[in-house]
Amino acid sequence: MRPDDANLAGNVHGGTILKMIEEAGAIISTRHCNSQNGERCVAALARVERTDFLSPMCIGEVAHVSAEITYTSKHSVEVQVNVMSENILTGTKKLTNKATLWYVPLSLKNVDKVLEVPPVVYSRQEQEEEGRKRYEAQKLERMETKWRNGDIVQPVLNPEPNTVSYSQSSLIHLVGPSDCTLHGFVHGGVTMKLMDEVAGIVAARHCKTNIVTASVDAINFHDKIRRGCVITISGRMTFTSNKSMEIEVLVDADPVVDSTEKRYRAASAFFTYVSLNQEGSPLPVPQLVPETEDEKKRFEEGKGRYLQMKAKRQGRAEPQP
Repeated sequence: MRPDDANLAGNVHGGTILKMIEEAGAIISTRHCNSQNGERCVAALARVERTDFLSPMCIGEVAHVSAEITYTSKHSVEVQVNVMSENILTGTKKLTNKATLWYVPLSLKNVDKVLEVPPVVYSRQEQEEEGRKRYEAQKLERMETKWRNGDIVQPVLNPEPNTVSYSQSSLIHLVGPSDCTLHGFVHGGVTMKLMDEVAGIVAARHCKTNIVTASVDAINFHDKIRRGCVITISGRMTFTSNKSMEIEVLVDADPVVDSTEKRYRAASAFFTYVSLNQEGSPLPVPQLVPETEDEKKRFEEGKGRYLQMKAKRQGRAEPQP
């Protein structure tokens, strides 16, 4: 890991790690989908499950990224990716990230054609049943996110500190050849890195301290982004607890070279950040002040996600009152 991979405190950007995770997942799933004779394809990222950043990775450390296929349906592949960091001076290794990603194989001849996935061989029958349950759960959650696709982030003049408008941020990026796959569509890892960058700006504006990515809720890729599109990545604060911030990130694509196509929602996700002091210890987060009814509604939804995840970490199915 080099200095341009990290923030001012020397911690590697979450977006850099997410990009490495996606590249590993794309390689193993594309390799698997082309393991039998038939039409050639490239695996495209459809969804990333919740990803926790278990330990920071620092400048000078070596990243080890490993990927394994854990389930296949007729048209999709589930990949589990682990990231280890290694201090090459001491030989110390530690687990920094675990992520689950879903890919679909797209034909090289026709990008709109989804091919069938060769079945994977399971060592235990229970593995297939457990994978099927995960597949159905993520499919349902993907459908539930589509209702938010018309939501947009609007700029506000002279916003007050600690409000949603004060920290909301946007980044505009022209999609070039280096961003794209063999199909001419953007790599999922490139999109995730840009999303993390915007979320980090929102978090830093809100608390004005060093910040790091703590976790990423499921990232859903609603539609492909073609080379030559202009994408707008927008982020806004939705919820704050005592020591964490939830930021919603939306990605919109504008096919400027094709006047027949309209702007559309390409991806969406929730990022969680924490504020750190110079020694790397967590700091209290300034509490968000929602002003509009929509902001208050998003705050309550964010609070529900926070309590649900807190309950899961404590080994309970539901949070206790």
